[in-house]
Amino acid sequence: MAKDTNAKLELLAADLERTLGENLVSLVLYGSVARGAAHGHSDVNLLLVLADASPAALRAIGPIVHRWVKTGHPPPLIFSEAGWRASTDVFPLEMEDMRQAHRVLRGRDPLDGLETSPADQRRQLEREALGKLLQLRAEYTASGPHSKALEALLASSAGTFLTLFRAVLRLKGSVPPQAPEELVGAAARVIGFDPTAFDWVLARLAGCKVARLTQFDPIAERYLGAVERLAEYVDQM
Repeated sequence: MAKDTNAKLELLAADLERTLGENLVSLVLYGSVARGAAHGHSDVNLLLVLADASPAALRAIGPIVHRWVKTGHPPPLIFSEAGWRASTDVFPLEMEDMRQAHRVLRGRDPLDGLETSPADQRRQLEREALGKLLQLRAEYTASGPHSKALEALLASSAGTFLTLFRAVLRLKGSVPPQAPEELVGAAARVIGFDPTAFDWVLARLAGCKVARLTQFDPIAERYLGAVERLAEYVDQM
C-alpha cells in the first residue's frame, strides 16, 4: 500500500514539476499518510505552493489535478507563496499540525521561517471546537435513527477531532503522539473525558471488525459526550 502510494505521489510530483517549472515553490505531503498513521483508505493530503496562483497558472495543471482526483484523492490545497506566508494567523492549527508531520516532495519546505502565535492557535482552536461540536450535534440528530448513517458520521468526523486533540496538547506544551490510540489517551488525560469513547471509531478506522451500531447507539452518545467535553475544556483554557 505504502509503496503504491509513494509511486503515485512521485508520478504526480514529476508531472507538476515539469508543467510548473519555476512556478512550483513547494509540494508537500501532510496528514495521516505523512504521520505513518494511515489505515485502510486514507486521504493523501497535499499542499501546493505556487509563486503565481492566478487562474492562468491553475489552468496549466488542471488536467494533472483532475487525473489525481479521479483516483479517489482530494485535490491539493493550493496557495500562492504570498498568501501562504500571510495565513499564519488564519490557519495556525493546520500549519503546526503540518509542521509535526510532513514530507517535502518538490521544492523547499514552506514551513521554514514560518511562525504562528499561541494566541492565534488558541482562538482558532476555540472556534473550531465549538463549530465542529455544533455540526456533530446536528448530524447526530439527523443520523441517529439510521445505523449506517450513524456509523458513517463517527468514521468521517474522527479525523477532525484527532487534529483538535493534537492542537490542545501542543498548546499545553506536549508533543502529540503519532498513534491515534496514544493520542486519544493523552488528550483524555488532559481534557478529562473517557478515552474508550473513541474505541469503536478507532477500531473502524484501523480496519478492524466492529459491532454494528443501533439507532442512537450509546457508543455514539459517548463519542458526542467526549466532543462536548473538548469544547468545554477549550473554552476554559
